[in-house]
Amino acid sequence: MTRILGIDPGSQRTGVGVIDVADGGAVSHVWHGALVVGGEASFPLRLKRIFDELCGIIGEHGPAEAAIERVFMARNADSALKLGQARGAAVCAVVSQGIVVHEYAATEVKQAVVGTGRADKAQVQHMIGMILGIKGPLQADAADALAIAIAHAHTRSSIERVGIPRTAWRRRR
Repeated sequence: MTRILGIDPGSQRTGVGVIDVADGGAVSHVWHGALVVGGEASFPLRLKRIFDELCGIIGEHGPAEAAIERVFMARNADSALKLGQARGAAVCAVVSQGIVVHEYAATEVKQAVVGTGRADKAQVQHMIGMILGIKGPLQADAADALAIAIAHAHTRSSIERVGIPRTAWRRRR
């Protein structure tokens, strides 16, 4: 059994999800939530809160591996920079606990969970609920974090079976 932490970084809200993966590949829900940090007095305090709360979650749930969404290019440069800094705080929290971080593009995550890289948030939320047996509405950032963890679980399973590094999977154009 392997425990995986998924993180969907954000400067206002950071989604976090924890799953267990059985040796046969079956995934099960452990915990999920969203760190709402937008109310802090300053942006550096938001980053500290992301760092501190993720360290606490790691201490409580003890994941062996972590996966995080890769930053995409936003239309607004200031938003992209803040997202990158929030992501950096999350990566530092995970690495400070001795856990390796695996990165996934949003399209890779959607492909792994929904079957298409162009799925919308509602489709991701629905599929995560179905895959993990979560009843009721699922907050979008938490669903994305669980999706990132599941994408990593599928990828690591495929790598173990095939023996080809993930970087070699990318299509050449």
